[in-house]
Amino acid sequence: MTNLRILSGVPLSISPEASPAYGGGGGGGGSGFFWWLLDCHGALFNLALIIPSAAFVVYLASQARRSYAKLTYGRSYIMIAYYALLWTVCALNLLWCLFQALQCNPAKEFSWNILSLFTKSGMLFLEISLVAFLLQGNGATGSDTLARTFVISGIVVAADILVKVIYVFGFGVTLFIDDHGKTDRVKWGLWISYELLLSALYGFILFMHHSKWRERLPARPAFYNYICAMFLLNVISLFACVLAGNGAGFGFWLYDLTTVCYHSLYLPLLYVTFLADFFQEEDLRLENVYYSEMKDAGFFDADWD
Repeated sequence: MTNLRILSGVPLSISPEASPAYGGGGGGGGSGFFWWLLDCHGALFNLALIIPSAAFVVYLASQARRSYAKLTYGRSYIMIAYYALLWTVCALNLLWCLFQALQCNPAKEFSWNILSLFTKSGMLFLEISLVAFLLQGNGATGSDTLARTFVISGIVVAADILVKVIYVFGFGVTLFIDDHGKTDRVKWGLWISYELLLSALYGFILFMHHSKWRERLPARPAFYNYICAMFLLNVISLFACVLAGNGAGFGFWLYDLTTVCYHSLYLPLLYVTFLADFFQEEDLRLENVYYSEMKDAGFFDADWD
């Protein structure tokens, strides 16, 4: 028997022999159909990941035609690139949320590691690129800025992928598998270093916002709120990793909570912070264009009679 935890902290006992994830005889009935939802972490954890992620993908799909028209009209290389990246990472993240049960099946461990590596690297690329863009100041526009941003982000993410590949496939460290109850100091030591670097990065930007270098940052409250949210999330995740590295049960629970928050809420937060205003501004711009064309055509002459 393997004791597995759900987000609420209540143990869920599942027999590997009886579970379809392990090739057991669960093919009949509803239990065989919903094994991917009920297995591993349990339904509460999985639904907390799947529902927000799927809802955001549905929202993006519902706005896809309008967004494409606005991006084509605006001709902003930065926004086009980030919108395409957002779609790619959203698809990977939804797959990651849907197939949580893979990490509890030893036969699917390689597939889970590959999916996790691509998903987390994609989300990290968005994080780093947005920070790099913000640090280039208010005058950051055009293809040159986009190129510099992507070069910086690519170098950071490539180094991150290399380290994770060495740990996972070289040394066999279970970085992406939630083996609660097992305290792997190498694994949690890497996650502590990872969260410490991100916390320091967001903390530095917050320091800049309250210092004489404040004018170098874009004067938009949404960016400041984004940095505050990410700093808080990474500090809590850092605290959780320290506790989990010392075998504290609360640390595992808190780490699961930060994982749910990151994978279900980060992409919508990035969209609201960085892309939503652009699309809204394009709406206003189009309305002004239509108004000017109608005015030139004499549609409003009758108002003066």
